[in-house]
Amino acid sequence: MAGGPGLGGIAARTLAALVLVFATYNPERVSYFHWAIAPLRSGEATSGPASLKFLLGIALLGGWAVFLNATRRSIGVGGALLVLAISGGLVWLLIDFGVVSAGSARGISYVVLVCTALLLAVGMSWSHLSRKLSGQVDMDSTD
Repeated sequence: MAGGPGLGGIAARTLAALVLVFATYNPERVSYFHWAIAPLRSGEATSGPASLKFLLGIALLGGWAVFLNATRRSIGVGGALLVLAISGGLVWLLIDFGVVSAGSARGISYVVLVCTALLLAVGMSWSHLSRKLSGQVDMDSTD
């Protein structure tokens, strides 16, 4: 598409980031971390074949690599810090308005996970958004 991904593409990237983040870890204990990693750390018996855990772990690692690399290349460290600062302000606002309790680890976990997904989604979509807003095209330099 010549004009970029549009709102649907940005929504798809955001949904993919949410799936990646919540599949890796979530407070409901239905995640790769709780299924494959936590039992190893606590010495409990694990369920499920090790080969499946390995393959899913590699798939998640690949997803994280794609999202983090795209985020690093499109917004850089400064942009990531700005998005994280905005996310911190959002957490503060939600606590001030009583939407989330400061003492609720589960509630804060959800907000932090959503903010992490939004950071990754911004990173995946920023070049397209920037081009729409400024008319300038981002290019990677080649050596």
